[in-house]
Amino acid sequence: MVDFLNVTNLECGKARRQIAIAFAAFLAVLFAAMPVRAEVSIDINRGNVDPLPIAITDFVGGAGQEAQIGADITTVISNNLERSGLFRPIPKAAFIEKISDINVQPRFGDWRIINSQALVTGQARMESDGRLRVEFRLWDVLGEQQLTGLQFFTTPDNWRRVAHLVSDAIYKRLTGEDGYFDTRIVYVSETGPKNARVKRLAIMDQDGHNPRMLTNGAELVLTPRFSPNSQEITYLAYRNNQPRVYVLDIETGQQEVVGEFPGMTFAPRFSPDGQRIIMSLQRGGNSDIYTMDLRSRQVTRLTNTAAIDTAPSYSPDGRQVTFESDRGGSQQIYVMNADGSNQRRISFGQGSYATPVWSPRGDLIAFTKITGGRFVIGVMRPDGTGERILTEGYHNEGPTWAPNGRVLMFFRETRGAQGGPGLWSVDVTGYNERPVPAATMASDPAWSPRIQ
Repeated sequence: MVDFLNVTNLECGKARRQIAIAFAAFLAVLFAAMPVRAEVSIDINRGNVDPLPIAITDFVGGAGQEAQIGADITTVISNNLERSGLFRPIPKAAFIEKISDINVQPRFGDWRIINSQALVTGQARMESDGRLRVEFRLWDVLGEQQLTGLQFFTTPDNWRRVAHLVSDAIYKRLTGEDGYFDTRIVYVSETGPKNARVKRLAIMDQDGHNPRMLTNGAELVLTPRFSPNSQEITYLAYRNNQPRVYVLDIETGQQEVVGEFPGMTFAPRFSPDGQRIIMSLQRGGNSDIYTMDLRSRQVTRLTNTAAIDTAPSYSPDGRQVTFESDRGGSQQIYVMNADGSNQRRISFGQGSYATPVWSPRGDLIAFTKITGGRFVIGVMRPDGTGERILTEGYHNEGPTWAPNGRVLMFFRETRGAQGGPGLWSVDVTGYNERPVPAATMASDPAWSPRIQ
């Protein structure tokens, strides 16, 4: 783990003072004469944003392991920011100044010549106790001032997570929004031919690295979903053709059966406080929404219709639930209060709607829509207004939100005998659609909250 007790904030001009006294005094002298100008920033509320040119230098280190870790951290940060679609890392071959000491003010003119508006410098050093110390500075090249900086202490093998944390800090300082790079994706890994597909639960970092399998493929697994603390997931598995809802601790591997339910069970998902699971149970020929208290195991029914009600998702404040239902004759999106009251339909466009999931920001509901033979991923406001299509394809399904509510991930099937599912992401504005690397074919992704 990153030692958060030893994360030092080096941000200038803020009320927070978490810096060692000697170093704080040094910074004050170094930057006292710097001019105050308008800060560089990115307006991410616009649709198609021109990427911000940013220079990310190799993190300074010694020889051997330090040098390699420094270069690797730089690569991860550059890749993270570039994939967001908001930044354009400048090729290192264009750099004029070589950074050898991050405590010395950069030659801003050298960076303006290559059209860089922001500059990242850093260093990676091994401490005498074996820990890795990583520092970075984010500079406004045009304003000639430091915007932020952090220092991390961790184990050397945890350098990749530090790179994600640095990426998040840069993203937040320049956009005003929380980053989403220090997160993970749980998904269904699929291998083998279409007629004998093996499905296992898997997890990886949001950029596709550090993949590992969580189940062995002996059971069919479906619909994995993270708990609010990102430590546990709930999912559905079939053992001896009987559906079971599980809760799995992804760090310890400890697994618990939440319940075995007669008939079919669908789409379990945690409540925002992590105390309940909401799901769809099929009883008496129709499917309704139920919640289960994880402490008492008490089950409460929320819907009671002759229709198929399924795919429930809580609002981030836990007060409402969105779900899909065919009670009106076709699959549509509904919203109700968390106790099941005030059930109302919110989707009225052409086609059928499915897999609604509430944004972590609370402002949008994402969905899958089938219309005219097309599978589209879209969003609408919780009252059903403002429907927008973000992407369409042969078979798109299963949207999941990044924890900052700015990016969606989903899976897309490809045609043909060799076809299969793969993961994709798209910005909430509908721009910057990209494939997400995974070790195998992958479906039904779920994006974690920020790692605690």
